[in-house]
Amino acid sequence: MSDWLFDLGNSRLKAAPVDARGHGDIVAVAHSGDATSFASLLPERGGVAYLASVTGPALTTALLEQLAQRFDRICIARTQAAFGGVRIAYAEPARLGVDRFLALLGAHALGGPALVVAVGTALTIDLIDGDGRHHGGRIAPSPALMREAMHERVPHLPASGGTYREFAGDTSDALASGCEGAALALVGRSHEHATALLGTAPRVVLHGGGADALRGLVDAEWMPALVLEGLLRWAHAGVRRATA
Repeated sequence: MSDWLFDLGNSRLKAAPVDARGHGDIVAVAHSGDATSFASLLPERGGVAYLASVTGPALTTALLEQLAQRFDRICIARTQAAFGGVRIAYAEPARLGVDRFLALLGAHALGGPALVVAVGTALTIDLIDGDGRHHGGRIAPSPALMREAMHERVPHLPASGGTYREFAGDTSDALASGCEGAALALVGRSHEHATALLGTAPRVVLHGGGADALRGLVDAEWMPALVLEGLLRWAHAGVRRATA
């Protein structure tokens, strides 16, 4: 029986088995706030399930109930003030989403400073220096959430579609360009100030289910499994503690 990693976000559940390489192939399933789709990802039996969840308690509990039927043990990741060489900037570390915490663990493992950009329901940006010190971050609506909010208030504006243009010639392209451009501007400003703060330019690490919209528009390293990479480091540290 293998151990597994689970990353439960606001729109998708991602999972991967732990293997000799670190983790195996990642599988994902979308959810609409219910757990009916989760069973398709779960193995028949497993050893330890390592879970990171940023969604609501009801959906998290529903997943935990399914995991408890299949795994010998469940370990739930929590944000910690200091872990694996990373030191969180928040005075109350629990207020930093565990997905951001784990992404910082994954980015720190790359070496050197990093500007970690996640695009999901929200757009989050976090700065970590080469010594593992987290300098804080930003939270904003993602391009997709901007589109959805505009469509809700102005229904004739499409909630999706269009292509990024510097100066668009139709409404769909103009919406895509404006919402994606707002995200790009925030990333650019953050990178500019991070460079001034650190005295060196940090790498930009991009991840998240909505990050495809920004790929190719920003000079960044694409690491779609960054949260799972951080969760794996957290899991391995727990194993080392348990066997020490």
